[in-house]
Parts: sequence; structure tokens; C-alpha cells
Amino acid sequence: MTAARAIIHVDMDAFYAAIEQRDNPQWRGRPLVVGELGPRSVVSTASYEARPFGVRSAMPTLTAKRLCPEAIFVPVRMSRYQEVSAQVFEVFAEVTPQIEGLSLDEAFLDVTGSLRLFGGQVEAIGRFIKAQIRARTALNASVGMAHNKLLAKLASELSKPDGLLRITQDSVQSILDPLPVGRLWTIGKVAEAGLHRLGIRTVRDLREADARRLAQAMGNQAVHWQRLARGLDDRPVEAGEEKSVSAETTFETDLDTLDQALAWLARLAERVGERVRAHGLQGRTVTVKLRKPPFETHTRQVTLVEPSDVTAVILDAGRTLLRRWWQGETTPRLRLLGIGLSSFGELPQSSLFDNAAGRAQDHVADRINRKFGGGSLVRGAVLKARKPRDDESS
Repeated sequence: MTAARAIIHVDMDAFYAAIEQRDNPQWRGRPLVVGELGPRSVVSTASYEARPFGVRSAMPTLTAKRLCPEAIFVPVRMSRYQEVSAQVFEVFAEVTPQIEGLSLDEAFLDVTGSLRLFGGQVEAIGRFIKAQIRARTALNASVGMAHNKLLAKLASELSKPDGLLRITQDSVQSILDPLPVGRLWTIGKVAEAGLHRLGIRTVRDLREADARRLAQAMGNQAVHWQRLARGLDDRPVEAGEEKSVSAETTFETDLDTLDQALAWLARLAERVGERVRAHGLQGRTVTVKLRKPPFETHTRQVTLVEPSDVTAVILDAGRTLLRRWWQGETTPRLRLLGIGLSSFGELPQSSLFDNAAGRAQDHVADRINRKFGGGSLVRGAVLKARKPRDDESS
């Protein structure tokens, strides 16, 4: 018998509006609408404070203004939302490479292969994702967990806002049966109205309906709908190809010495190396990200002779890039530092032997850190790294 999958659906709560309230503290706790007032403008997102007034996405903003006269209307800042979305997806990539992004603020994750790293508990992965997103972005995510995509998405919807819910195989029908039939995936307003005419109003009604009568009235979709009513969904998580693995951190106090920067680079390179090996990847391009205060960002890249997954190789390349940048600055200071690996490809057979010592050391460290927690075994250079601010990412 095939083992059950572990699927997670993550949906950020009122994503655009939450970012605006985070970036503008004076708007927190007040009804806020992302979308400019105008005859052709629509609501992109409404904060939870605006929703009790009936304000919804895709509604004309003039209608939203009529429903909620006290609402604050702000323009869409897509580049800002994309920036924060990248931080969220970095968290996903630390858990699994099997990520199906649905939008900037929503994704499915197949974490079946990651369970052993979290003690076999999908709830531990869900809590990790929520905590890391909160720490790095100060935003809330709702996380649904189940053995398929249908139920994982339903779990996140039912637990909003700031939710964490798992639907187990034993609890499927007790959760599904009372729901309105329109809550099921692919059952739109027209189909829902047709089912209502047949006296089918809940998921239980649909599940228990006579299959032949249902098919005669509703067509070929009826079989599919009854599968959904039983909580059955075989769709895979359709992951895009992993393009890069990176780690970065923002410092509460700017780094002003090269020794501090090198120590932090070592810590970040260890995280990148561990994730690359966990995903079975080897990369050729090492990128270092450097941000000067207040918000001037630079990147430096180097291409390795051949793909590698060895932490020492990644770190050595990163050190070279960091030193060159540091020496070229008149008064070098760092607000943020990051390192990443990309351009993934096959690792030549010769390299397996050339880096045997480094690879063996890495695998020992990986096993110890998985068993006793990240950071249990680190390079000596890492010990000079001081504590970052709360939004550290890895």
C-alpha cells in the first residue's frame, strides 16, 4: 500500500493589505483597501477590518467606498509585494523543493520527503513555516495540512485568519459533510444552483446522491464531484524547477568589520550547503548579496569550474566576492548579507572523488544538525557571528 502524501497549502492573510499596514503603522487596525478610488478601479485586497462591511476583492472601489466610508484606499505597490513574496517562498524552499506557486501569496507544498527531518510530523513543518514567515516578514499565514491538495486548501480556508489546521484521513467526512456543496473545488455558482434544484445542498448530500440520477441531471462532472465529496484528489503538486538556493540575514546593527561579515557568511553558507544537499542539487554559480545602509543593494557572482554541493567550495567562492567588495568600499558597512547557489546541473564523476573529504565532512555535519537541531555543529568561523535581528532568513 502506498504511503499517504503530506501536502501543505499556505495562504497569506490579506497579503497586500497586511503589507501596507505593516509598512505604515498608523493604518493598523483600520479598514484598508488596496486599490485606488476611481470609476474603473477594483479592490485588489481588503484588510480584515474592512471585510465586515462587505468589502471584497474584485469589487469596484467606488462600491467599497460606499460600503465602508471610513476605509483607507491605497494604490497597488506590486514591486513591494513581489519583494515580500520572495521572502515567503524562501521559507518554502527550506522545507521542500516541491513547491507549486499559485500566486504571490499562495502555494502548495509536497512535504512527504521532508517529514523525517521534522520527526515525521507534518504539523511540525506547518508550525515551522508559520513561525519563519512571521519572524521574517511580520505577517501571518494560514497553513492547511492534509494528504491531498483538495483537503489541504480547504484546511487553510477553514482556519483563516492566522490558521493552522490538519485534516486527517479519519476526519475527512466529519469536516466535509456539513459544508455547503459550493465549497468544493470546481463547483461554481451555476453548478451549485443546479445541485440545489436537485435538493443537494451539503457535501454529504452530494456524497450520498444516486450516481446515475446525478449524472443524468448534471453531466460528466458528477462523477468527479462525488470523488471530491469523499475527499479524494490525486492531483500532484506541480513544482517548478528549483532555480536557486540562498540564505540571507538583516542585522539589527550594521556590520562594520570584515571579520564579522566573513563569520556571518560562513554561517549562511552552511545553511545553503545543507539545503542544496538535502535537495540533491549541485550548482555552478555562487552569488553574494550585500546591502549598504539604508537600502543600497549590490550582488556579486562567480562561476565555479564545475557544479558543487560542498559547503567549503561555496564558502570559499563567497569569501572571495565579499573581500573584493569590501576592499572596494570607502567606508564598508553591511545592513544585510546573503549567499546563494544556482545554475544547477550534474556533478561530474571526477568531482565526487576530488571533494570526497569535504563532502564526507558535510554529510556528518548534516546528520548531526538534523538529529540535534540546526547549528549543533558549525565551523569555527561561524562562532564570531553575532545575533541578527528578528527577521533573519535562511
